[in-house]
Amino acid sequence: MRDTYYISTDVLNLEQVLDIVKNNKEIALSEEAKLNIKKCRTYLDEKLKKQKEPVYGINTGFGSLYNIKISGEHLNKLQENLVASHACGTGEKAPADIVKLMLLLKVQSLSYGHSGAQLSTAQRLIDFYNNDIIPVVYTQGSLGASGDLAPLAHLSLPLIGKGEVYYKGEILPSEKVLQEMGWQPIQLQSKEGLALLNGTQFMSAYGISMVIRAYKLSYLADLIGSISLEAYDGRIEPFDASIHLIRPHRGQVKTAERISAFLEGSELIVREKKHVQDPYSFRCMPQVHGATKDTLNFVRKTFKTEINSVTDNPNIFLEEDKIISGGNFHGQTLALALDYLGIAMAELGNISERRTYQLVSGLRELPAFLVNDPGLNSGLMIPQYTAASIVSQNKQLATPASIDSIVSSNGQEDHVSMGANAATKCLRLLDNVERILAIELINASQALVFREPAQTSPFLREFLEAFRKEVPFISQDRVLHNDIMAATDFLKNFEISEDMLVD
Repeated sequence: MRDTYYISTDVLNLEQVLDIVKNNKEIALSEEAKLNIKKCRTYLDEKLKKQKEPVYGINTGFGSLYNIKISGEHLNKLQENLVASHACGTGEKAPADIVKLMLLLKVQSLSYGHSGAQLSTAQRLIDFYNNDIIPVVYTQGSLGASGDLAPLAHLSLPLIGKGEVYYKGEILPSEKVLQEMGWQPIQLQSKEGLALLNGTQFMSAYGISMVIRAYKLSYLADLIGSISLEAYDGRIEPFDASIHLIRPHRGQVKTAERISAFLEGSELIVREKKHVQDPYSFRCMPQVHGATKDTLNFVRKTFKTEINSVTDNPNIFLEEDKIISGGNFHGQTLALALDYLGIAMAELGNISERRTYQLVSGLRELPAFLVNDPGLNSGLMIPQYTAASIVSQNKQLATPASIDSIVSSNGQEDHVSMGANAATKCLRLLDNVERILAIELINASQALVFREPAQTSPFLREFLEAFRKEVPFISQDRVLHNDIMAATDFLKNFEISEDMLVD
């Protein structure tokens, strides 16, 4: 029987999301959440019986059509039309694991009782999550300002028996899956379509998923950088705590501590050196990797606040007897954080490629391109080209999306965040960083063999033993694409643990 995470007003944090995902937990509404949802829905129904004035999004059109009042008998159709007409996504399909996280985050937002959703609507989203019925959502279409309208419309289509879903390894019409499950389509009530479509769950799901992954890549950058330091016959002094305590940026201190721990028990790091100083790409790992860690801490806090917030519009306040149209769907906070995350992670790739370059350059008594018989064999000459190409692409992907804005909805929505574009390009950037680190690991593993019989630390030896089963020593030229793919898969499958999330 699967464990269950109960959605409530308790704060949902990064560790809990990781626990839910890693352990494939079911989700359910707490009694508190059920009561919040039901009370809000009852209030809204009673309000509509008494109030004849237009209330945006409840008995009016949407966007620039806000001044058109809709009669009561058409309110249900209005919501279904909204979901259908806004499902304008295109481009690539969003990863299913991110869409599944969107389901969780949408229910979390609805659960606070400020959105007016029916309990049955929230429960159906939970049913989708728990049964791995994952809506097909597209990466292009959101401006990140009226919420993630197009992606959330595709997320919501299966509620009304439209759109497509991933189910049992196939993409199927949602109507067919609903029939198989014995479920009737949800009859959306007043305001529900807007509650579903307004919100930042596309940006937030990408952000939370990427922050977790970025912590893992940050850990791996420290780990692989330590192996490269050993392979380059680098010095330990730049990681001495005394250096970092007089410039105590949190990430810098953490990086120095971690690398020092990785190197504990190494023969190589303590032996006498012929050189008095290492290049920046080795010596300044605490400062560069550490700056990325500090950025991760900021981005993490931003998304933690966001996933514990109500981001649809308008918002309903029972105690105050108010329905207020505001702008909590605007993604500027997330857009800036996502751009910052992309820039910080690009730098991990940038400095990684520089270490690779140093390793293949025939320095420090290492053979050129880390191969016997260089000339006859090209060795690891060209993987560095590949890493350089990817680093260059990351510089392009790190260009901020948040500085752009295009007027939409006939001028009513005249400033947008472009946070969804920031999210999707940041994911591509993280994929690239993983590949760059994989190439560095191939080079560092190869170079370290030339240091034998001197040995690195027990911890690093254990890691390398597992890696070399996938990518053995390169004694002569072979198709290195296969090695890069194997190394990338090795890092992809490297299990993330909660202690990697510690700032």
